[in-house]
Amino acid sequence: MDTTLNFFARNWWLVLLRGIAAIVFGLMAFVWPVLTLSVLVILFGAYILADGVFSTIDAIRLRNEVDKWWLGLLDGLLGIVAGGLMLFMPGITALVMLVFLAAWSILGGALRILLAVQLRKEIEGEWLLVVSGLLSIAFGVAIVALPHAGLVSIAWIIGFWAIAFGVLFILLSLRLRRAV
Repeated sequence: MDTTLNFFARNWWLVLLRGIAAIVFGLMAFVWPVLTLSVLVILFGAYILADGVFSTIDAIRLRNEVDKWWLGLLDGLLGIVAGGLMLFMPGITALVMLVFLAAWSILGGALRILLAVQLRKEIEGEWLLVVSGLLSIAFGVAIVALPHAGLVSIAWIIGFWAIAFGVLFILLSLRLRRAV
């Protein structure tokens, strides 16, 4: 088994945790769509920060085994910065939050697509990573295109994206687990 696939297969549970966290967050966004902006910022910031930490840990563990480990590291660090800003600056305006959110989503999606391209010859099901990247890019573009949508609409968009992203990552983790 190639070292990249071997690494991801051994650590399939990190991808699973990211998927579960995304689904839980997405369900929360649907159940409580009228959360105040500051609570939504804190919840989403916590999710992005946790996702960034998991991605960073995964990339650091991969650094000695794969040449392109830095793509995952960039994705993780981007999540840590965006999540940290949302957590430690909850008073920022909704527009600034949406800009951070859109930038994180678009850049993170692009990095996942690049990672999938790197893995296409080594793993079956890399299309799940591509779809999650495209979904993140579409989510970021939708936020940019609809900056004045109501909080409930934004919460539902976030919820839909998070659940879809979570399902894709869970499916990817199950494929990786079978590759062990």
